[in-house]
Amino acid sequence: MPTFLRAFLITAIATVSTVLAWSSSRADEARPAPLTTAPDFSGGGEWINSPPLSMSKLRGKVVLVEFWTYSCINCLRVAPYVSQWHARYADQGLVVVGVHTPEYGYERVSANVREAVQRLGIHHPVVQDNGYRIWNAYGNQYWPALYLIDSEGRVVYRHFGEGDYDRTEARIQALLAAR
Repeated sequence: MPTFLRAFLITAIATVSTVLAWSSSRADEARPAPLTTAPDFSGGGEWINSPPLSMSKLRGKVVLVEFWTYSCINCLRVAPYVSQWHARYADQGLVVVGVHTPEYGYERVSANVREAVQRLGIHHPVVQDNGYRIWNAYGNQYWPALYLIDSEGRVVYRHFGEGDYDRTEARIQALLAAR
């Protein structure tokens, strides 16, 4: 087999494998999360816009946990939707909690996070997770990541990355209606 043909076939197989893996991961995120008790926010650091919160104090509320970091372009694109949901549904029982988990060293600096929260117009509670304790408790692997928690304290939905805003909002509305 000629070298150029072998290289072409290897590239084609790698591309197909990557697309299939991506499709599989997208299919995984589209499925509802298994019903598991939501981990607490213990082990996090400084809180912005709120005193420290706990899942036990939030029982009876619908909670949206957003893992983000202020230098991530994907997180910045999701932020306006999360802020809108907070503004639109807080009076109906939705509590949004941003878990700021840094990717880079400068994102660990509290003053930088506070400045970013102010600049981005974020009014919901944000906890700094510099030690990745909350991140690891959720088994999270992505920025941004959204987890919806029902009024019983169970993770019932998750979404990784951008998009599917209508579906996420519909899930918020359904959970609020069911409480």
